[in-house]
Amino acid sequence: MSVRTQSSEQSAEAAHRAGFACFVGRPNAGKSTLTNALVGQKVAITANQPQTTRHTVRGIVHREDAQLILVDTPGLHKPRTLLGERLNDVVRTTWAEVDVIGFCLPANEKIGPGDRFIAKELAGIKKTPKVAIVTKTDLVDSKTLAEQLIAIDQLGRELGIEWAEIVPVSAEGDKQVNLLADLLIPLLPEGPALYPEGDLTDEPEQVMIAELIREAALEGVRDELPHSIAVVVEEMLPREDRPADKPLLDIHANVYIERPSQKGIIIGPKGKRLKDVGIKSRKQIEALLGTPVFLDLHVKVAKDWQRDPKQLRKLGF
Repeated sequence: MSVRTQSSEQSAEAAHRAGFACFVGRPNAGKSTLTNALVGQKVAITANQPQTTRHTVRGIVHREDAQLILVDTPGLHKPRTLLGERLNDVVRTTWAEVDVIGFCLPANEKIGPGDRFIAKELAGIKKTPKVAIVTKTDLVDSKTLAEQLIAIDQLGRELGIEWAEIVPVSAEGDKQVNLLADLLIPLLPEGPALYPEGDLTDEPEQVMIAELIREAALEGVRDELPHSIAVVVEEMLPREDRPADKPLLDIHANVYIERPSQKGIIIGPKGKRLKDVGIKSRKQIEALLGTPVFLDLHVKVAKDWQRDPKQLRKLGF
């Protein structure tokens, strides 16, 4: 078993490499946090509620000798709704198209049925190299970490998966995050950069903005409405008659919930919660776009949208 803890020397003459990596793991295994740490900017949304990533957000790590494009898939899980089935299809399609798969397993939780479910799926994908990434190592002592590393090695043997690497990381403490990039890059094909230097994600701005609003809307109501919130940005328009040095972008967005009874939860007493959602997400959106924003939010009911194919399409799934 090769567990990596420091960077391998690379030859100065190494050819440029570019390709796609995706992180997989059950919901809440630390995939989005890891993507953000590698890219160095908030690209995927992170939340303590499993199942928050619904779109394939690509973060891009630029290096002199390589470009690593991170595809962030939703967590694979046993589906209970049509939305769940569609998310799982997205995951499998992504796995078949990337150059390397990183399987995230939290250090602070023993390998469970959810991890095995994913590992069995991974075992069926023969050609793609797989790296086991032990996340959240800042939450455990060295003995627990060692036990987890051995368990992961055994899981691979049992299912016939040959791990290209087993890497412990902590995205929170920034431990080993660069090392992880060092280990993923040699597994990419040789070739020129696929994206321009300054790009950090190819996700359309409207989708990223909708995700930031959804993240803010989930805060504080996770237990009551974990998966019932969807956000659609209806329009983004520069405010007319503004001086060139003081632009303002008007963003109109709808927050959709499944039942009328949920409306009060999102809006809050005297509209306070919705106002807080607006303030919080506006700051993040302004940081993302680099321009002042006027955010207009409306809460609407889309009855049982997670089970209705027509509504799912309308909401972008």
